[in-house]
Amino acid sequence: MGVPTAHVAERLRAVKTADLYDVLDGMGYPHQCLDLAIRPLAPEMRVAGPAFTILGTREPRFGEALPIPEIDHFALFDQIYPGCVVVINAEGDRLAGHWGEMMSYGARNAGAVGVVIDGGTRDRAGILAIEGWACFARYTSPIESEKRWRPKELQVPIYMTGTTTSTVRVNPGDWIVGDGDGVLVIPQGILGSVLSAVTDVAERERLSVEALARGESLKEVFAKYHRA
Repeated sequence: MGVPTAHVAERLRAVKTADLYDVLDGMGYPHQCLDLAIRPLAPEMRVAGPAFTILGTREPRFGEALPIPEIDHFALFDQIYPGCVVVINAEGDRLAGHWGEMMSYGARNAGAVGVVIDGGTRDRAGILAIEGWACFARYTSPIESEKRWRPKELQVPIYMTGTTTSTVRVNPGDWIVGDGDGVLVIPQGILGSVLSAVTDVAERERLSVEALARGESLKEVFAKYHRA
């Protein structure tokens, strides 16, 4: 698949998810926001990149479980590509840490820029120390996933818990953008249109904030920039 350029990720990291949501909503895509419980481990974390999807299963990683050649023995890290965001559907498990410090290093060293988990992570302090890495998760947990959960399929459509709707579909290659407000999914087919529109919205937002900081009234600013 064609991997979008780092320039696209840079542009999307520079805009607020609030502005991006307004654009998606206006284009007829109001249900692209993941569950607001999926938060960055640190408020300043931002992430943008095409989705590398992982579907999980509540089976033990070892023992009676049948091996999955493309996943087991660290094979999944051979498939992660530069610039991607690892996106994990933990299939409703709310106990274990489905990711951790060493997994984060492995994914980052393979080129990924972050992970978004509809589930949990371990090793919060260690992950926060990883330079150039973003982690968004529903919770942190000390509980090991090995006996309780494991990845089942890679690079397939997955369904993450949503906010304005029960689920949000994430296809491999859809764009993931997250900041302290939340995580949005941009279908790859509309990426170009979204980029064009959000650039304009973000500039009007910037000018509006500058005008408000100078003391202009909210009414004046809204009339001038249609942002408030």
